[in-house]
Amino acid sequence: MPGGARPGAGRKPVRINLRELEKLCALQCTDEEIASFFRVSVRTIERRRCKPAFAEAMDRGKAQGRLSLRRYLWGLAKKGNSAANIFLAKNLLGYRDVVGNEHSGPGGRSINIDARPDLSQLSDEEFELLQTLREKALPRSEKQ
Repeated sequence: MPGGARPGAGRKPVRINLRELEKLCALQCTDEEIASFFRVSVRTIERRRCKPAFAEAMDRGKAQGRLSLRRYLWGLAKKGNSAANIFLAKNLLGYRDVVGNEHSGPGGRSINIDARPDLSQLSDEEFELLQTLREKALPRSEKQ
């Protein structure tokens, strides 16, 4: 895009090699890293992404990078790498780790929980103090 009234005025467009762009995208580089490599602003990369050839080069590179990583991971799994096998099983087959956290009382019965404290053992003074503390702790909306 020419700028200014004179012929040749304005900032010269930066040429971005689409093959290099595709290689960077294959490495899953971020927009910031791509911009730094080409010595342009991130905004330039974002604007250029609107152009079909630029967007296709980025998409093709990202896809190649994912395919390469998947091929490598699959190779590790085939060689018996247990971490790779577990990762693929969880992500491709939907496997998951299940940990049961179940608590029970004596004899496997449920645990009896009494939410109401026994106040019958309190003296009159203790009971009045408890009521005063309760009133102070209530939210303003519940106070009388």
